[in-house]
Amino acid sequence: MKFELTEEQELLRQTARDFLAAESPMKSVRGVMERGDPYASDTWERMSELGWMGLSIPERYGGSGLGPIELSIVIEELGRALAPVPFVPTQIAARAICEGGSGDQREKWLSAISGGDLIGTLAFDEPHAALDLALDAASHAAPDAQVGVLAARDAQGWELSGSKWFVPDAQVADLLVVTARSDPREPEIGMFAVPRDTPGVRIEPMISMDPLRKLSTVRFESVRVPESALLGGAADAAGALRRTLDFAMVAICAEMLGGAEACMETSVAYAKQREQFGRPIGSYQAIKHKCADMLFQVESARSITYYAAWALGANREEAGLRAAMAKAYLSDAYRSVSGENIQIHGGVGFTWEYDCHLFFKRARSDEMWLGDGVHHRERVAQLLAI
Repeated sequence: MKFELTEEQELLRQTARDFLAAESPMKSVRGVMERGDPYASDTWERMSELGWMGLSIPERYGGSGLGPIELSIVIEELGRALAPVPFVPTQIAARAICEGGSGDQREKWLSAISGGDLIGTLAFDEPHAALDLALDAASHAAPDAQVGVLAARDAQGWELSGSKWFVPDAQVADLLVVTARSDPREPEIGMFAVPRDTPGVRIEPMISMDPLRKLSTVRFESVRVPESALLGGAADAAGALRRTLDFAMVAICAEMLGGAEACMETSVAYAKQREQFGRPIGSYQAIKHKCADMLFQVESARSITYYAAWALGANREEAGLRAAMAKAYLSDAYRSVSGENIQIHGGVGFTWEYDCHLFFKRARSDEMWLGDGVHHRERVAQLLAI
């Protein structure tokens, strides 16, 4: 079976690369970081003008109706440039609404996302092993190992109580898609669309390794939302979340792929121009082998990421397995390639002036987002009934 990008997809890649080279060079990325800006708002606005926000959103809601492969192409280029924009969290929130939302909910939220008027994020992680839920949508694990945020129904709607940790870009998100349980004794969960400015929502910035992606703790202190906040009702809520998480993992993998590719290319370029003992260091076997290993990891990462994106877009039964395989591999590969990038640069690779550390920090951040390699290898084993 032969997989390669179409002419239109290659054009999308080149357009994205050229745009980010002009609008988000590393000097601008560092400027956002040094000023402490939450994200690059100018870049975000220009991305919106290009229609990227609605790339995978159905046309009836103002999007382009393209699939996970096209979205992965754009995200890969964003990861390659370390663009400081809340694109991936917003796309994950949009997918949650696509998967679980009713017609009215989709019309309300997806149209705003497509137009670039709304930033979203998924509030999923919790202090007490909420990721156990991600192993299997039909998990029968003890309820206390599941989602801890509770949603109590009343005559006016729902009351949410609890906390979410490591929520990306929550400080700038207009909409939080929150996972919660209506019964602490049962594992069934639902997803709720909660505007950030809802009374009782408290966002506390966290100190994180990656200075270009802000993380927060989000506390829900008796937050009251209407009945319409529950995405799609209770029907297939676990399945909608499972599909959303599969989509999220593919999106994160695409970002990691772009970053790993940038690290490899930077290392090769440096190895060609840096001389030691009168010769480019790339002529020495130790450096050659490191670069060759990096190429192997990047190309393997590309294959598994785009296969997972294809399976997701084709609604293949294996999509969840492929997403888990991709996240398991990319989590390790990006960390390894970004680490070798520092090693090939030698002493200067550890300095603030070089960009190596920024990619390494993003690699570690993405590695832990929705589960590291160990977690997803366990999920692969479970899906294969090993």
